[in-house]
Amino acid sequence: MSSFQTNRKNFNFLQDHSLHYLEMAFRTDKREVIDHPDGYGKRTGQCGDTVEIFLTVRNEKIESVSFQTDGCMNTNACANTVACLAEGKKIDQAWEISPEDVIDYLGTLPPEEIHCAEVAVGAYYLALANLRELERSPWKKPYQQQMVKN
Repeated sequence: MSSFQTNRKNFNFLQDHSLHYLEMAFRTDKREVIDHPDGYGKRTGQCGDTVEIFLTVRNEKIESVSFQTDGCMNTNACANTVACLAEGKKIDQAWEISPEDVIDYLGTLPPEEIHCAEVAVGAYYLALANLRELERSPWKKPYQQQMVKN
Protein backbone atom coordinates (compact mmCIF):
# COMPACT_ATOMS: atom_id res chain seq x y z
CA MET A 1 0.00 0.00 0.00
CA SER A 2 1.43 3.43 -0.99
CA SER A 3 1.85 6.23 1.53
CA PHE A 4 -0.88 8.17 -0.30
CA GLN A 5 -3.33 5.28 0.19
CA THR A 6 -2.34 5.03 3.85
CA ASN A 7 -2.82 8.78 4.30
CA ARG A 8 -6.23 8.64 2.58
CA LYS A 9 -7.27 5.78 4.85
CA ASN A 10 -6.66 7.98 7.90
CA PHE A 11 -8.01 11.12 6.20
CA ASN A 12 -10.40 13.24 8.27
CA PHE A 13 -12.39 15.34 5.80
CA LEU A 14 -13.05 18.37 8.01
CA GLN A 15 -9.69 18.43 9.75
CA ASP A 16 -7.43 17.59 6.83
CA HIS A 17 -8.87 19.90 4.16
CA SER A 18 -7.81 23.55 3.99
CA LEU A 19 -10.24 26.24 5.10
CA HIS A 20 -10.31 27.54 1.52
CA TYR A 21 -11.29 24.10 0.23
CA LEU A 22 -14.06 23.70 2.81
CA GLU A 23 -15.45 27.17 2.15
CA MET A 24 -15.47 26.70 -1.62
CA ALA A 25 -16.87 23.16 -1.43
CA PHE A 26 -19.87 24.18 0.68
CA ARG A 27 -20.50 27.72 -0.55
CA THR A 28 -23.78 28.12 -2.48
CA ASP A 29 -24.26 31.87 -3.03
CA LYS A 30 -22.63 31.75 -6.51
CA ARG A 31 -24.79 28.85 -7.73
CA GLU A 32 -27.21 30.74 -9.94
CA VAL A 33 -28.35 30.79 -13.55
CA ILE A 34 -28.30 34.29 -15.05
CA ASP A 35 -30.96 34.91 -17.71
CA HIS A 36 -28.99 37.30 -19.92
CA PRO A 37 -25.29 36.93 -19.10
CA ASP A 38 -22.65 39.04 -20.78
CA GLY A 39 -20.64 35.85 -21.22
CA TYR A 40 -21.58 32.19 -21.00
CA GLY A 41 -19.53 29.00 -21.14
CA LYS A 42 -20.34 25.34 -20.61
CA ARG A 43 -17.92 22.45 -20.37
CA THR A 44 -18.31 18.78 -19.53
CA GLY A 45 -15.34 16.76 -18.33
CA GLN A 46 -14.48 13.16 -19.09
CA CYS A 47 -15.88 12.26 -15.66
CA GLY A 48 -19.31 13.53 -16.76
CA ASP A 49 -19.37 16.63 -14.53
CA THR A 50 -20.65 19.77 -16.27
CA VAL A 51 -19.93 23.36 -15.28
CA GLU A 52 -21.76 26.38 -16.70
CA ILE A 53 -20.28 29.83 -16.04
CA PHE A 54 -22.26 33.09 -16.30
CA LEU A 55 -20.43 36.44 -16.42
CA THR A 56 -21.72 39.93 -15.73
CA VAL A 57 -19.34 42.66 -16.90
CA ARG A 58 -19.36 46.42 -16.36
CA ASN A 59 -16.73 48.84 -17.69
CA GLU A 60 -14.40 46.06 -18.87
CA LYS A 61 -14.38 44.54 -15.36
CA ILE A 62 -15.98 41.30 -14.20
CA GLU A 63 -18.70 42.39 -11.84
CA SER A 64 -20.02 38.94 -10.97
CA VAL A 65 -19.52 35.28 -11.79
CA SER A 66 -22.12 32.65 -11.12
CA PHE A 67 -22.22 29.00 -12.06
CA GLN A 68 -24.29 25.87 -12.26
CA THR A 69 -22.88 22.38 -11.95
CA ASP A 70 -24.14 18.84 -11.75
CA GLY A 71 -20.76 17.73 -10.47
CA CYS A 72 -19.25 16.52 -7.26
CA MET A 73 -18.11 18.56 -4.28
CA ASN A 74 -14.65 18.97 -5.85
CA THR A 75 -16.15 20.45 -9.01
CA ASN A 76 -18.28 22.78 -6.89
CA ALA A 77 -15.18 23.89 -4.98
CA CYS A 78 -13.33 24.57 -8.24
CA ALA A 79 -16.21 26.52 -9.81
CA ASN A 80 -16.60 28.63 -6.66
CA THR A 81 -12.87 29.30 -6.69
CA VAL A 82 -13.00 30.47 -10.30
CA ALA A 83 -15.81 32.87 -9.34
CA CYS A 84 -13.83 34.14 -6.35
CA LEU A 85 -10.62 34.65 -8.34
CA ALA A 86 -12.34 36.29 -11.33
CA GLU A 87 -14.66 38.83 -9.75
CA GLY A 88 -13.27 42.35 -9.87
CA LYS A 89 -10.66 41.55 -12.53
CA LYS A 90 -10.35 43.51 -15.75
CA ILE A 91 -11.15 41.34 -18.77
CA ASP A 92 -7.54 41.32 -19.99
CA GLN A 93 -6.35 40.04 -16.58
CA ALA A 94 -9.19 37.55 -16.31
CA TRP A 95 -7.58 35.27 -18.90
CA GLU A 96 -4.62 34.73 -16.55
CA ILE A 97 -6.58 32.48 -14.16
CA SER A 98 -5.41 28.90 -14.64
CA PRO A 99 -6.29 25.48 -13.26
CA GLU A 100 -3.04 25.70 -11.26
CA ASP A 101 -4.31 28.91 -9.60
CA VAL A 102 -7.49 27.09 -8.57
CA ILE A 103 -5.52 24.11 -7.24
CA ASP A 104 -3.14 26.40 -5.33
CA TYR A 105 -6.00 28.40 -3.82
CA LEU A 106 -7.83 25.29 -2.62
CA GLY A 107 -4.66 23.75 -1.23
CA THR A 108 -6.10 20.28 -0.62
CA LEU A 109 -7.85 19.34 -3.85
CA PRO A 110 -7.15 15.59 -4.15
CA PRO A 111 -4.66 14.84 -6.96
CA GLU A 112 -7.12 12.53 -8.70
CA GLU A 113 -9.62 15.45 -8.87
CA ILE A 114 -7.39 17.97 -10.67
CA HIS A 115 -9.58 17.52 -13.74
CA CYS A 116 -12.33 19.36 -11.82
CA ALA A 117 -10.21 22.53 -11.88
CA GLU A 118 -9.62 22.04 -15.60
CA VAL A 119 -13.36 21.71 -16.28
CA ALA A 120 -14.25 24.81 -14.23
CA VAL A 121 -11.51 26.96 -15.79
CA GLY A 122 -12.40 25.62 -19.24
CA ALA A 123 -16.02 26.74 -18.84
CA TYR A 124 -14.76 30.10 -17.60
CA TYR A 125 -12.51 30.55 -20.67
CA LEU A 126 -15.48 29.69 -22.90
CA ALA A 127 -17.52 32.38 -21.09
CA LEU A 128 -14.74 34.92 -21.68
CA ALA A 129 -14.57 33.97 -25.36
CA ASN A 130 -18.36 34.25 -25.60
CA LEU A 131 -18.18 37.70 -23.99
CA ARG A 132 -15.78 38.88 -26.70
CA GLU A 133 -17.90 37.29 -29.44
CA LEU A 134 -21.00 39.11 -28.19
CA GLU A 135 -19.05 42.39 -28.11
CA ARG A 136 -18.11 41.88 -31.79
CA SER A 137 -21.62 40.74 -32.76
CA PRO A 138 -24.11 42.28 -30.30
CA TRP A 139 -27.05 41.10 -32.41
CA LYS A 140 -26.34 37.57 -31.10
CA LYS A 141 -27.02 38.42 -27.45
CA PRO A 142 -30.84 38.04 -27.63
CA TYR A 143 -30.29 34.51 -28.98
CA GLN A 144 -27.94 33.60 -26.13
CA GLN A 145 -30.86 32.59 -23.90
CA GLN A 146 -31.62 29.63 -26.18
CA MET A 147 -28.00 28.47 -25.87
CA VAL A 148 -28.09 28.73 -22.08
CA LYS A 149 -31.31 26.69 -21.85
CA ASN A 150 -29.92 23.82 -23.95
